[in-house]
Amino acid sequence: MRRRSSVLGMLSGLLVLNGSMGVAQAPAAAPGVYSPKAAVQSPPLRVEVIDGTRFRDIETHQLYRLYGIDTCTPDQSARLGRQSWPCGTMATAWLVTATLNTWLACATLREDAAEHLVRCASAGHPDIAADMVREGVAVVMPATPDDPGIRIYAQAEQDARKAYRGLWSSTFQMPWDWRASRDAKQRPAGEATP
Repeated sequence: MRRRSSVLGMLSGLLVLNGSMGVAQAPAAAPGVYSPKAAVQSPPLRVEVIDGTRFRDIETHQLYRLYGIDTCTPDQSARLGRQSWPCGTMATAWLVTATLNTWLACATLREDAAEHLVRCASAGHPDIAADMVREGVAVVMPATPDDPGIRIYAQAEQDARKAYRGLWSSTFQMPWDWRASRDAKQRPAGEATP
């Protein structure tokens, strides 16, 4: 009991001493020393997943899309033998599992409409998009003059194909082709294609 009261006394003394001291100020930069004015890295995010490649910051509600990859849309399916399986739902579930209750660090590569095209990392995934491709959950987008391919994504896809992981164990239509054929079917018969 006596030991407990002495520990409590020391703790309260430290609190009083700490309370009487001012908040430490960072020293001003000396002349000729560079000091960045902006944050070195964007603030970490907590997100809610929209689909296999898109999510929203729960605080700012800004939209983000993983750069360089694509996944099956939520209502798209793949076929393993004679069995159909929901590859779009699986991709969304993978991203939810990877981001749930986890801080993300994202680097914006460019803005596209209302979305930030990003590469993101978390404690469990050094590059979320690369891990999705490596596990066969996502495919690499074709390179364009505006969006060159990312070499490690192409290598990860090649490894997933060789190992028949995820989508590569099944018959499926590339997500961009699937969306185009779905959109063509939904377009009225007399309407011209863009």
